[in-house]
Order: sequence, then C-alpha cells, then structure tokens
Amino acid sequence: MVEHSVVFSFFLIFSGAAVLASIALYTRQPLLVAYVILGAALGPWGFKAVSDTNLLADISHVGIIFLLFLLGLDMQPSHLIHMLRKATMVAVISSAAFMGMGYGVGILFGFTQVEAVVIGAAVMFSSTIIGIKLLPTTVLHHRHTGELVVGLLLLQDVVAILVLLLLNSGSDESAGMNFARSMLALPLLALFAWGFVRWVLLPLLQRFDRFHEYIFLAAIGWCLGMAEAAVYVGLSAEMGAFIAGVALATSPISQYIATSLKPLRDFFLILFFFSVGASFNLTLIDDILLPAIALTIAVLALKPVVFRYLLQGISESADTGWEIGFRLGQISEFSLLIAYLAFAGGLIGTEASHVIQATAILSFLLSTYVVIFRFPSPIAVSDRLRRD
Repeated sequence: MVEHSVVFSFFLIFSGAAVLASIALYTRQPLLVAYVILGAALGPWGFKAVSDTNLLADISHVGIIFLLFLLGLDMQPSHLIHMLRKATMVAVISSAAFMGMGYGVGILFGFTQVEAVVIGAAVMFSSTIIGIKLLPTTVLHHRHTGELVVGLLLLQDVVAILVLLLLNSGSDESAGMNFARSMLALPLLALFAWGFVRWVLLPLLQRFDRFHEYIFLAAIGWCLGMAEAAVYVGLSAEMGAFIAGVALATSPISQYIATSLKPLRDFFLILFFFSVGASFNLTLIDDILLPAIALTIAVLALKPVVFRYLLQGISESADTGWEIGFRLGQISEFSLLIAYLAFAGGLIGTEASHVIQATAILSFLLSTYVVIFRFPSPIAVSDRLRRD
C-alpha cells in the first residue's frame, strides 16, 4: 500500500468532497451521504488512495469536541438542569428498551450471548453528531424541542461513558474505584469550570476583547483544555468540551465565539464522516449484510415509537415526541467506539464488530434522510425547512 502525505490525503478528501457535495446538492441529497461514500471509495477497502485512516479518525475527533463545545455555548445552565431532570426517566427506560432490542436481534442471527449483549449496548444510544448537526442552531436550540433533544443526548452520553468505563476496566480489581472516581469527577469538573470562567477567563476576555484573534485562541484553548481534563479524570473529551461551553454560555461573548468556531467545526466533521466510511471493511459485506439490515430496520422503526410514547408520559405532545424520536432514530458514534473496544478486548468477533459499524453507517444515512425531508434542519433539501 502506497503511503501518502497528510497534505495529499487532505487534497483528496476535500477536493473529492467538494465534487460529491456538488452532485449531492444538485440531486437534493444530504451532504453527509457524500462524505461517507467518499470515505468508502478512497479508503483502504476501496481504491486505497487514503491509507492512514487512524490518523484521520484521531484528527476528526476534534470536530466532535468542537461540536459539543458549541452546543454548550447555546445552553443556559438553568434550562439545562431543568431539562435533564425532566428527561432522565425517558433516557433510562429507552436505553433499556433499545438494549433489549439489540440483544434480541443478535441472538436471532446466531451471535454469542456476550456478542449479543455488546450489540445491545451499542444500539442504546443516538448520535450526538447527527442529532446536533441537524438541529437549526438559531431556532431549535433555544426552543423546547431542541432542549429535549440535547438533554436526552447528554443523558445517553453519561450512560455511554459508563459502558465505556466498564469495557475499559474489564474484570480488574480497580474497576469499581475507577468507576466511582469518574462519577465523582463530573460535578467537580463542572464546579472548576464555573470558577475558572468567572474569575480567570471572562476577566481576560473582557480586558482584551478588541483582539479577536485572542478571543478565538482563548476559546479553543479553553475547549481543548477542558476536554483533556475530562479524559484525565476518566470522563470523555466530549463531555469536558460541553462543560466548557456551558460554563461560558451566560457570557455576552458566547455567541461571537460560537459563530467564529463553526467553520472550524465543519472542517473536522467532514473528516469524521470520511473516516467512518473509510474504516468499513467492504470485503465483509456478504457476511454481515443481512444482520446489519435487520438491526438497522429495528433501530429506525423502534426508536421513534419508544421516544414518542415515553415523551407522552412526561406530558409532551405527540408531534414533539415523533420529531424527537426521528431526530434520535439512529445509533451513535459511541457505538463505533464500543465495537472497537469490545473487539480489541476479545469480547466480540470481527463479524459482530462490523455489524455494529454497518448499522451505524446505515442508520446515520437513513435517519438523516428522514429528518431533512420532514423537519427543519440546516441541510434540508426544501427551502421551507432549511434553518441554519
């Protein structure tokens, strides 16, 4: 396999993405589809034009971190606490229902008990990237629907972190201690972020607010610094970035920061969706196609129904329940990480791992189609539904 420079890989990715994005827009298709297809075509299982997909995946992870940081900048702490309190029961019951569904599909297609449990764990969550990427930032983030979507995704992220902690700790005697430390770290990290922003970061930004470059630099440093701090105490980088954003949300400068970082976020998210397509082993399609399709259909059919009726139980309207259900009607980027860790730890085989990966890709694409044709989003194909 010929090794190419990172610059050459970026040339192929962004030039190819520009061409496919043009075709996608002319044919009224979502841009995310173009990025994933390009990754599959140029990656090591396609034309092998881009070989170092691990490096690209690591780089693209920065896009997810920025996405959560920008999301936090749009969330007022008081609204967030209220919404988390309201949505907790929905998140817990829905996660249990989805795990049971994934476990059942796994057993149906002959996977082992452990593999079926891992498949069930992988389908519990919805994609933070898809859910937030398709939310109009100027319309829904500050409205009830957007707050519910964000609250549910955050609660799912907490559950996902618990699963990842268990996979990472295995049967080690220190597993319980690591788990307890991470749970204690969450409120302490939030308290630190609040204090640092109030007494250090905001005074600096107010003193040097004439220098836009400094604001941009300080915001990126704060975001990535909190992401690394979260990883150090056993949480996810995404959660650290979100806490960093929420801590700044009450500041008048938060919206300027959000606007200035959006192009940087989009740059890295293109790499993320490319790496999703590039990492998929196309030679295994014959072996995993049927269970992956069955699991995808189960996810797309069950998730909207479960969310709709659970949300009705907390006095939400049917229309709101359906919209949130369809917006969360896919599995998560955490699912890819669960598949990787479980495979690396010998808990699941190659086929089970790729069933999870294929379901992630298919559910990403199909749920995106549903949302952009039915609900307001920044990439809706209809002018009537397009909201940035």
